[in-house]
Amino acid sequence: MTRLSARDLMTAEVLTVPPATPVMSIARLLAERGISAVPVLDGAGKLLGIVTEADLIRRLAGESDHPTSWLASLFSNAERDAERYARTHGATAADVMTSEPVCVGPDTPAAEVAHLLEDRKIRRVLVTQDGRLLGLVSRADLLRALVAPTQEALELSDDRIRTAVIAAIRKQPWADTFYTLIDVKDGVVEISGFSRSAEVQRALRVLAENVPGVKGVQDKTQPMPVYLFAAG
Repeated sequence: MTRLSARDLMTAEVLTVPPATPVMSIARLLAERGISAVPVLDGAGKLLGIVTEADLIRRLAGESDHPTSWLASLFSNAERDAERYARTHGATAADVMTSEPVCVGPDTPAAEVAHLLEDRKIRRVLVTQDGRLLGLVSRADLLRALVAPTQEALELSDDRIRTAVIAAIRKQPWADTFYTLIDVKDGVVEISGFSRSAEVQRALRVLAENVPGVKGVQDKTQPMPVYLFAAG
């Protein structure tokens, strides 16, 4: 997945709405199409924002807001409260939308997109270029990319896979390359030698599984003998 970009992952045919679309129409649209958000575009196709399920729930919750008490009003922020009121009581997409959605460029690496989704606790990012919407990358898009092996990975030779596994092991401070032997046959990695602990054995297996082209891992390592521990 690390070789993929947002352009490779994105859904290009994204349903959008104009800013004057009524909130109830958007809610019906999300329910009928089974989607969780719609970008908002102006008449020239420029991205203005996005309306998500969270925005609609916030709008619904705003109907039950209680008046601010006199004491609480002493510590309130007028601009912030006004913006919240508009978003929770607005009738159109322009009123309730998130006006600064998280966007990435088409060449943004897949790993960076994944970090954004995780760090921001969001379900999708918009792919834009020069203010124009190109597509959308959701968590589902990332998962599909994760389970679909690339053609390049499938064509790697056993020697290249072995070299890649050994290189990956040498980057890890917990891995002992002196006592770890790697062999690859038909894309299956065989790990033999000695291991200091079950945790290290597990980490070595996971490391090998994440190398492109690896079809399986056989762990044949044995516990480190006491005399080798003493020597280390």
